[in-house]
Amino acid sequence: MRGVHERVHKHRKKLRKEGMRPIQIWVPDTSLSGFAEECKRQSQQVEHDPQEKELLEFLDEASDHEGWE
Repeated sequence: MRGVHERVHKHRKKLRKEGMRPIQIWVPDTSLSGFAEECKRQSQQVEHDPQEKELLEFLDEASDHEGWE
């Protein structure tokens, strides 16, 4: 197991030398029961919201879709 720790340490040290830094993020657990239902509930709440429509249109226009097909 020591070999794995040493490789990870070496890899992280290399990334830091290249100007990278580690971060930790927390994301919703999509495997939880009720996750899909909560997504649907939240989507329905903003379905007719003009600001949401404007934001989605902006994101669609700003997105690079090249190669998605």
